[in-house]
Amino acid sequence: MPRLDQLSEIHRNSALLFPCLEHDDTPWAPMQKPLSQSKVAMVSTAGLHLRGDRLFQGGDPSYRVVPSDTKTSEIILSHVSIGFDYTGIYRDLNLAFPLDRLRELAQQGKVGSLARNYYSFMGAQRDPRRIIEETGPEAAALMHDEGVDLVLLVPV
Repeated sequence: MPRLDQLSEIHRNSALLFPCLEHDDTPWAPMQKPLSQSKVAMVSTAGLHLRGDRLFQGGDPSYRVVPSDTKTSEIILSHVSIGFDYTGIYRDLNLAFPLDRLRELAQQGKVGSLARNYYSFMGAQRDPRRIIEETGPEAAALMHDEGVDLVLLVPV
């Protein structure tokens, strides 16, 4: 993300006046079983999706499903943000969506198994209420229905 003094006056004021939601509590769900016996899913805010999927648009509160067995070469990025440097992700997708690292952990027996599907949202949301109230709970329900024990959240 660029420094404020490197932004135009319009973008600088937009960042300074960005409405941040505040929460009075934080949900907490302690682990119910060892990591080595847990089914793990992943959620990223990098705006990633399969090549044939609909692109993310600015302010898009929807998510894309990425099967956990997808090759990294089949995943593309359509995140929209002025302060988002894509360079590292273009070099190694695992920076924003550590598919290969999770597979390695599963192969080593450090995690029990991998969820069938992972999920990607687009970050840089000016108004995240639809994600909080609709699409986030929808993705969470899908993971719950699959028996996921733990979700790796990858903010980008």
